Amino acid sequence: MGCISINLRVSALVLCGCLLSPAVLAEPAADYEDWNAKFQSTYNWQRHPSYHAAYSGPNSLTAGAEKMYTFSATAMLGLRPWTGGEVYLDAEVVQGVPFTGNLAGLGGFTNGEITRAAGTSPSVYRQRLFVRQTWNQGNGSEKLASDQNQLAGSVDKNRTVLTVGNFSTLDMFDGNTYAKDPRTQFMNWSNWTYAAYDYAADARGFGWGAALEWYRDDWVWRLGRMSGPKQPNGEAVDLALGKHYGDQIEMEHDHTLLARAGKVRVLAWRNRAVLASYNDALAYLIAHPGTDPQSFFKVRDGERNKYGIGINLEQAVSDDLGLFLRAMKADGKTETQAFTEVDGSLSVGLTVKATAWGRTQDTVGVALARNTISEARRRFLAAGGISFFIGDGALNYGAETIVEAYYNLDAGHGIHMTADYQRIANPAYNSDRGPVNVFALRVHTEF
Repeated sequence: MGCISINLRVSALVLCGCLLSPAVLAEPAADYEDWNAKFQSTYNWQRHPSYHAAYSGPNSLTAGAEKMYTFSATAMLGLRPWTGGEVYLDAEVVQGVPFTGNLAGLGGFTNGEITRAAGTSPSVYRQRLFVRQTWNQGNGSEKLASDQNQLAGSVDKNRTVLTVGNFSTLDMFDGNTYAKDPRTQFMNWSNWTYAAYDYAADARGFGWGAALEWYRDDWVWRLGRMSGPKQPNGEAVDLALGKHYGDQIEMEHDHTLLARAGKVRVLAWRNRAVLASYNDALAYLIAHPGTDPQSFFKVRDGERNKYGIGINLEQAVSDDLGLFLRAMKADGKTETQAFTEVDGSLSVGLTVKATAWGRTQDTVGVALARNTISEARRRFLAAGGISFFIGDGALNYGAETIVEAYYNLDAGHGIHMTADYQRIANPAYNSDRGPVNVFALRVHTEF
């Protein structure tokens, strides 16, 4: 009966996506839509063989060989109820099991969907529900293509856009043509956003808030305030946005270099929440030997600010080749609030269309990422401290370095199949462990 229930729940969402899809019903005009419906599903299977580990702790990545997987299916509906207004609703079913069983042992996790994994039984939830209002302000027009959470139509090049509701901070900030979507591009967290960007969100990566965008010629300015979790890395959302929040501001500039398009983005963020500092957690650990090494829980005694700044570059080199770079530095004084255990991140890479061997819709990607942590976090971990995702009981510090390469095969009819390889040196910043080799296969479909 359990298997039947699981299959029915998954099938119901898949059927919902099919019934809503413009590919099944009368398709709206390609250049303008009053509504659209999209659907995606992604299955990601990963395995790492056994690797060297001089020792292991409560939050170490398992040293023996293991497998993990995630599955997601999402139905997305968009409507245009008034001039300049849009409303979007996404529903999603997720299922999956991480390495180690508790999502531990790495700064740069290997699967971008794993935050929404819900165990071996599927979980259905509302992913997004938001309103978008555009005020056009002249200077010519540009077309927007029909896409997930985007209606086809024309907008002025100069415009102001307000988005309010339930969505992800990453829906609005830190875009990048070549490294953004873990369902079709790079899988590792370090390569599809800033790993040091502890953006406000619940445990699945979403929240409530508002974002304002101001487009002027080659410039875009964005600012937003989003809700964080009531407890770090928890699912319950803190809606006291006047007291606890995540603020971000981003500047984006489009340019042309050697007749090729590129973009530069600079992002600054600040979170305010009830968080523990590493120095306080370490002091408690030293003063109370033999107690729970997760001493964060004992010293979460007040509101603190957490902040960072980063730069994001993308540049087309040819019709087939594009380059990207992201770098961010966070203050590193407090525990992780909502994302991962990284205080400084650098990611560089490229993607190439497979035109050279006649596969114009296939893509090859290669990236190198380097994650670091602050001195305060290092001292805490070296003393045997345990945080949410990492903690080997000791620490021989080294920057966590990740090489990732993938081949995305376009199989037609909206189906993409990807083979991916990741090599992680110094997992969780510990040179007494690793390197870890991770092999992955991913199947993604959308319409």
